[in-house]
Amino acid sequence: MLQHALLEYLETPMPHSASATGSHPASLARPDGAAIAYHRIEGRAPGIVFLGGFRSDMTGTKALFLEDYCRRRGHGYVRFDYFGHGRSSGDFARGTIGCWREDAIAVIDSLTEGPQILVGSSMGGWIMLLAALARPQRIAALIGIAAAPDFTAELLPNRLTPQRRRELDEKGAVTVPSDYDAAGYLYTSALIEDGAQHLLLGAPIPIDMPVRLLHGLADASVPWQLSLRLAERLSSRNVTVTLVKGGDHRLSSEPDLSRLAGVLDDLV
Repeated sequence: MLQHALLEYLETPMPHSASATGSHPASLARPDGAAIAYHRIEGRAPGIVFLGGFRSDMTGTKALFLEDYCRRRGHGYVRFDYFGHGRSSGDFARGTIGCWREDAIAVIDSLTEGPQILVGSSMGGWIMLLAALARPQRIAALIGIAAAPDFTAELLPNRLTPQRRRELDEKGAVTVPSDYDAAGYLYTSALIEDGAQHLLLGAPIPIDMPVRLLHGLADASVPWQLSLRLAERLSSRNVTVTLVKGGDHRLSSEPDLSRLAGVLDDLV
Protein backbone atom coordinates (compact mmCIF):
# COMPACT_ATOMS: atom_id res chain seq x y z
CA MET A 1 0.00 0.00 0.00
CA LEU A 2 2.75 2.44 0.95
CA GLN A 3 4.71 1.63 -2.22
CA HIS A 4 1.64 2.41 -4.31
CA ALA A 5 1.20 5.77 -2.59
CA LEU A 6 4.85 6.64 -3.11
CA LEU A 7 4.78 5.89 -6.82
CA GLU A 8 1.53 7.82 -7.23
CA TYR A 9 2.85 11.07 -5.77
CA LEU A 10 6.54 11.19 -6.67
CA GLU A 11 5.95 13.10 -9.87
CA THR A 12 6.01 16.86 -10.42
CA PRO A 13 3.71 18.76 -7.98
CA MET A 14 0.22 19.33 -9.35
CA PRO A 15 -0.79 22.78 -10.67
CA HIS A 16 -2.55 25.17 -8.33
CA SER A 17 -5.93 24.41 -9.85
CA ALA A 18 -5.72 20.70 -9.02
CA SER A 19 -5.90 18.68 -5.84
CA ALA A 20 -5.36 15.11 -4.75
CA THR A 21 -9.11 14.65 -4.50
CA GLY A 22 -10.03 16.58 -7.64
CA SER A 23 -12.13 19.01 -5.61
CA HIS A 24 -11.76 22.74 -5.20
CA PRO A 25 -10.27 23.88 -1.89
CA ALA A 26 -12.48 25.23 0.85
CA SER A 27 -11.65 28.56 2.44
CA LEU A 28 -11.24 29.90 5.95
CA ALA A 29 -11.77 33.63 6.44
CA ARG A 30 -9.01 35.73 7.97
CA PRO A 31 -9.86 38.78 10.14
CA ASP A 32 -8.47 41.06 7.43
CA GLY A 33 -10.92 39.71 4.84
CA ALA A 34 -8.45 37.45 3.04
CA ALA A 35 -9.18 33.72 2.74
CA ILE A 36 -7.01 30.72 3.58
CA ALA A 37 -7.50 27.94 1.04
CA TYR A 38 -7.37 24.42 2.44
CA HIS A 39 -8.18 20.76 1.94
CA ARG A 40 -9.28 18.65 4.90
CA ILE A 41 -10.19 15.03 5.41
CA GLU A 42 -11.98 13.75 8.49
CA GLY A 43 -10.39 11.03 10.57
CA ARG A 44 -9.27 9.87 13.95
CA ALA A 45 -6.70 11.50 16.19
CA PRO A 46 -3.95 12.35 16.13
CA GLY A 47 -4.60 14.41 13.06
CA ILE A 48 -1.81 15.73 10.86
CA VAL A 49 -1.38 19.31 9.62
CA PHE A 50 1.14 20.09 6.89
CA LEU A 51 2.92 23.46 6.94
CA GLY A 52 4.64 24.31 3.69
CA GLY A 53 7.69 26.40 2.97
CA PHE A 54 8.29 29.93 1.75
CA ARG A 55 6.53 30.45 -1.60
CA SER A 56 5.44 26.80 -1.72
CA ASP A 57 1.83 25.61 -1.67
CA MET A 58 -0.35 22.69 -0.63
CA THR A 59 -0.06 20.82 -3.95
CA GLY A 60 3.53 19.66 -3.46
CA THR A 61 4.70 16.06 -3.29
CA LYS A 62 4.96 15.86 0.51
CA ALA A 63 1.59 17.52 1.10
CA LEU A 64 -0.19 15.08 -1.22
CA PHE A 65 1.71 12.08 0.06
CA LEU A 66 0.67 12.92 3.62
CA GLU A 67 -2.95 13.22 2.54
CA ASP A 68 -2.80 9.76 1.03
CA TYR A 69 -1.05 8.43 4.14
CA CYS A 70 -3.82 9.80 6.38
CA ARG A 71 -6.63 8.66 4.10
CA ARG A 72 -5.32 5.09 4.05
CA ARG A 73 -4.86 4.99 7.83
CA GLY A 74 -7.98 6.88 8.81
CA HIS A 75 -6.34 9.92 10.39
CA GLY A 76 -7.57 13.48 10.03
CA TYR A 77 -5.49 15.74 7.80
CA VAL A 78 -5.30 19.38 6.73
CA ARG A 79 -3.11 21.01 4.12
CA PHE A 80 -3.47 24.71 3.39
CA ASP A 81 -1.92 27.74 1.73
CA TYR A 82 -0.66 30.67 3.77
CA PHE A 83 -1.81 34.22 3.10
CA GLY A 84 -0.50 35.24 -0.34
CA HIS A 85 0.45 31.67 -1.27
CA GLY A 86 -1.08 29.23 -3.74
CA ARG A 87 -4.88 29.38 -3.81
CA SER A 88 -5.20 31.67 -0.78
CA SER A 89 -5.93 35.35 -1.32
CA GLY A 90 -3.77 38.25 -0.25
CA ASP A 91 -0.70 40.03 -1.58
CA PHE A 92 2.38 37.90 -0.97
CA ALA A 93 4.48 41.05 -0.54
CA ARG A 94 2.44 41.87 2.57
CA GLY A 95 3.05 38.49 4.14
CA THR A 96 5.20 38.06 7.24
CA ILE A 97 6.19 35.32 9.66
CA GLY A 98 3.66 36.65 12.15
CA CYS A 99 0.94 36.64 9.50
CA TRP A 100 1.66 33.04 8.50
CA ARG A 101 1.89 32.01 12.16
CA GLU A 102 -1.64 33.38 12.60
CA ASP A 103 -2.78 31.32 9.60
CA ALA A 104 -1.41 28.13 11.13
CA ILE A 105 -3.03 28.83 14.49
CA ALA A 106 -6.36 29.62 12.81
CA VAL A 107 -6.22 26.32 10.91
CA ILE A 108 -5.48 24.38 14.11
CA ASP A 109 -8.23 26.17 16.05
CA SER A 110 -10.91 26.08 13.37
CA LEU A 111 -10.26 23.00 11.24
CA THR A 112 -8.94 20.34 13.62
CA GLU A 113 -10.09 18.50 16.72
CA GLY A 114 -8.01 16.72 19.33
CA PRO A 115 -4.24 16.31 19.29
CA GLN A 116 -2.36 17.14 16.11
CA ILE A 117 1.02 16.29 14.64
CA LEU A 118 2.50 19.26 12.78
CA VAL A 119 4.75 18.52 9.81
CA GLY A 120 6.71 21.60 8.80
CA SER A 121 8.85 21.83 5.67
CA SER A 122 11.61 24.47 5.45
CA MET A 123 10.02 27.75 6.63
CA GLY A 124 7.09 25.60 7.73
CA GLY A 125 9.43 24.21 10.37
CA TRP A 126 9.64 27.71 11.88
CA ILE A 127 5.89 28.19 11.65
CA MET A 128 5.20 24.82 13.31
CA LEU A 129 7.40 25.78 16.28
CA LEU A 130 5.58 29.09 16.70
CA ALA A 131 2.21 27.34 16.45
CA ALA A 132 3.25 24.71 19.00
CA LEU A 133 4.34 27.44 21.42
CA ALA A 134 0.95 29.13 20.98
CA ARG A 135 -1.13 25.93 21.28
CA PRO A 136 0.94 23.42 23.30
CA GLN A 137 -2.17 21.64 24.60
CA ARG A 138 -3.27 20.83 21.04
CA ILE A 139 0.01 19.56 19.60
CA ALA A 140 1.07 15.93 20.10
CA ALA A 141 4.36 16.00 18.17
CA LEU A 142 6.39 17.90 15.58
CA ILE A 143 8.18 16.74 12.45
CA GLY A 144 10.57 19.16 10.78
CA ILE A 145 11.74 18.53 7.22
CA ALA A 146 14.77 20.72 6.51
CA ALA A 147 13.37 23.06 9.16
CA ALA A 148 14.44 26.67 8.73
CA PRO A 149 13.67 28.58 11.94
CA ASP A 150 14.93 32.16 12.00
CA PHE A 151 15.79 32.03 8.29
CA THR A 152 15.31 35.77 7.88
CA ALA A 153 18.24 36.30 10.26
CA GLU A 154 20.20 33.07 9.86
CA LEU A 155 20.14 32.52 6.10
CA LEU A 156 18.80 35.49 4.14
CA PRO A 157 21.59 37.98 5.03
CA ASN A 158 24.15 35.68 3.40
CA ARG A 159 22.21 35.83 0.13
CA LEU A 160 22.14 39.61 -0.04
CA THR A 161 24.99 41.15 -2.00
CA PRO A 162 25.88 44.78 -1.18
CA GLN A 163 23.84 45.86 -4.21
CA ARG A 164 20.80 43.87 -3.05
CA ARG A 165 21.15 45.29 0.45
CA ARG A 166 21.05 48.80 -0.97
CA GLU A 167 18.00 47.94 -3.04
CA LEU A 168 16.28 46.49 0.02
CA ASP A 169 17.07 49.62 2.04
CA GLU A 170 15.96 51.98 -0.71
CA LYS A 171 12.89 50.19 -2.05
CA GLY A 172 11.81 48.08 0.91
CA ALA A 173 11.97 44.90 -1.17
CA VAL A 174 14.44 42.90 -3.24
CA THR A 175 14.20 39.88 -5.53
CA VAL A 176 16.83 37.20 -4.98
CA PRO A 177 17.57 34.38 -7.47
CA SER A 178 16.16 31.00 -6.47
CA ASP A 179 16.72 27.44 -7.60
CA TYR A 180 12.96 26.87 -7.27
CA ASP A 181 11.58 29.83 -9.25
CA ALA A 182 13.06 31.38 -12.40
CA ALA A 183 11.58 34.74 -11.40
CA GLY A 184 13.40 34.67 -8.07
CA TYR A 185 11.99 35.15 -4.57
CA LEU A 186 10.79 38.49 -3.25
CA TYR A 187 11.93 39.48 0.23
CA THR A 188 10.65 42.61 1.95
CA SER A 189 11.90 44.78 4.78
CA ALA A 190 8.60 44.06 6.55
CA LEU A 191 9.28 40.30 6.38
CA ILE A 192 12.74 40.72 7.89
CA GLU A 193 11.64 43.18 10.57
CA ASP A 194 8.69 41.02 11.58
CA GLY A 195 10.87 37.91 11.53
CA ALA A 196 13.11 39.54 14.13
CA GLN A 197 10.12 39.51 16.51
CA HIS A 198 9.77 35.73 16.21
CA LEU A 199 13.36 34.47 16.44
CA LEU A 200 13.77 31.27 18.45
CA LEU A 201 17.35 30.01 18.28
CA GLY A 202 18.83 32.62 20.61
CA ALA A 203 17.29 31.08 23.74
CA PRO A 204 15.88 27.77 25.02
CA ILE A 205 12.65 26.85 23.26
CA PRO A 206 10.03 25.64 25.78
CA ILE A 207 8.61 22.81 23.69
CA ASP A 208 8.37 19.50 25.56
CA MET A 209 6.65 17.24 23.06
CA PRO A 210 8.27 14.62 20.77
CA VAL A 211 10.17 16.26 17.91
CA ARG A 212 11.63 14.55 14.85
CA LEU A 213 13.94 16.53 12.56
CA LEU A 214 14.86 15.22 9.09
CA HIS A 215 17.56 16.99 7.10
CA GLY A 216 19.55 16.21 3.97
CA LEU A 217 23.32 16.48 4.10
CA ALA A 218 23.26 17.79 0.52
CA ASP A 219 20.71 20.51 1.30
CA ALA A 220 21.93 23.60 -0.58
CA SER A 221 19.21 25.89 0.81
CA VAL A 222 19.18 25.24 4.57
CA PRO A 223 22.37 23.90 6.20
CA TRP A 224 21.80 20.67 8.12
CA GLN A 225 23.62 22.20 11.08
CA LEU A 226 20.52 24.33 11.67
CA SER A 227 18.58 21.22 12.69
CA LEU A 228 21.28 20.33 15.21
CA ARG A 229 21.12 23.82 16.70
CA LEU A 230 17.35 23.57 16.90
CA ALA A 231 17.57 20.19 18.65
CA GLU A 232 19.94 21.69 21.23
CA ARG A 233 17.58 24.59 21.94
CA LEU A 234 14.42 22.53 22.40
CA SER A 235 13.48 21.77 26.01
CA SER A 236 12.12 18.36 25.06
CA ARG A 237 14.30 15.33 25.80
CA ASN A 238 12.42 13.38 23.14
CA VAL A 239 14.16 14.84 20.09
CA THR A 240 15.72 12.89 17.24
CA VAL A 241 17.69 14.33 14.32
CA THR A 242 18.00 12.19 11.19
CA LEU A 243 20.65 13.29 8.69
CA VAL A 244 20.15 11.87 5.22
CA LYS A 245 23.32 11.30 3.20
CA GLY A 246 22.80 12.76 -0.26
CA GLY A 247 19.43 14.18 0.72
CA ASP A 248 18.46 17.50 -0.87
CA HIS A 249 16.33 20.31 0.52
CA ARG A 250 12.98 18.90 -0.52
CA LEU A 251 13.46 15.33 0.75
CA SER A 252 10.69 14.17 -1.60
CA SER A 253 12.24 11.08 -3.19
CA GLU A 254 10.76 7.63 -2.66
CA PRO A 255 13.22 6.74 0.15
CA ASP A 256 12.59 10.15 1.75
CA LEU A 257 8.83 9.64 1.79
CA SER A 258 9.24 6.10 3.10
CA ARG A 259 11.32 7.53 5.93
CA LEU A 260 8.70 10.16 6.68
CA ALA A 261 5.98 7.51 6.76
CA GLY A 262 8.07 5.46 9.18
CA VAL A 263 8.48 8.44 11.49
CA LEU A 264 4.73 9.02 11.43
CA ASP A 265 4.03 5.35 12.08
CA ASP A 266 6.11 5.57 15.26
CA LEU A 267 4.41 8.76 16.44
CA VAL A 268 0.78 7.85 15.75
